[in-house]
Amino acid sequence: MYLPSFDLTDKTALVTGAGRGIGRALAIGLAEAGANVAIVARTPSDLEEVAAEIRKLGRRAYTVTADLTKKDDVERIVRSVVDQAGSLDILVNNAGMNIRSKALDVTEDEWETIMQTNLKSAFLLSQAAAKEMKESGGGRIINIASVGGAVALRTGVVYGASKAALMHMTRILSLEWAQYGIRVNAIGPWYFKTPLTEKLLNDPQYLGEILDRTPMKRVGELPDLVGPTVFLASDASNYVTGQVLLVDGGMSVYGF
Repeated sequence: MYLPSFDLTDKTALVTGAGRGIGRALAIGLAEAGANVAIVARTPSDLEEVAAEIRKLGRRAYTVTADLTKKDDVERIVRSVVDQAGSLDILVNNAGMNIRSKALDVTEDEWETIMQTNLKSAFLLSQAAAKEMKESGGGRIINIASVGGAVALRTGVVYGASKAALMHMTRILSLEWAQYGIRVNAIGPWYFKTPLTEKLLNDPQYLGEILDRTPMKRVGELPDLVGPTVFLASDASNYVTGQVLLVDGGMSVYGF
C-alpha cells in the first residue's frame, strides 16, 4: 500500500491560541482527524465553547489558561497535558498577535510584547514538549508562522521579524531534534477570514489590494489551513521536517 495514514486516532495534540480564529479551526480539525486536543487561550469562555465542539466529535478536550511567555506556566501546561492524556504527540504553536505600528513609531514595549507572544512562547513550548516527545520516541511540532515572515509586507516590522525568526527556528529545531523522532515544520498563512482580520477585509479597497496580489483571487478559508496541519501532524508527512509550507493562494510566488 502506498497511501499513508492521515488518521490521528488516540494521538494527543496541544494547540495554543485555540479560543477563536485559526487556532479554533485547527483544534477542531485535529479532533475531526481523531486526536484528543488540549487547548490553550486567554479567555476561559472561548475555550469552553471550543472544548464542547471537540467533545461532540467524541474526542477528549482539555482546557488550559496560562501566560505562554512564562517558562513555569509553559512547563505546567505540558506536565498537565501529559498527566491527563498520557502523552503529548502533536504541538501546534498558533498563539500570536500584532501591533501595526510604522517602523519609526515602534516602541520598546510593542517590540517586547510581539516578540514574546509570537516567538518566545513558541520556543518555550517547543522546548518543553520536545523533552516529553524525546522520552516517548517522537512527535510533531507545527509552528504557525506567516507569509509575512518570507515576504516583506506592510504588516509591521516587528510582526514580520518575529515570523521570519519563527521560520528559521523551525529549521534549526528540526535539525537538532530529528535524531529523537521529532519533526518540526511550519505553516505560513496569507490573509484568512478570522475575527482578527474581519474589519480589514470588510474594507473594499484593502480587500482589493489583497486579491490583486493573490493569483487564486480569493482570501483563505479556515479549512484551507486544517488540511496542511493534519498532513504535518500525521504519518503522511513522515519524511518531512524543517519545512515552511506557505498556504497563500500563490501570493509568495506572484509577489508584487
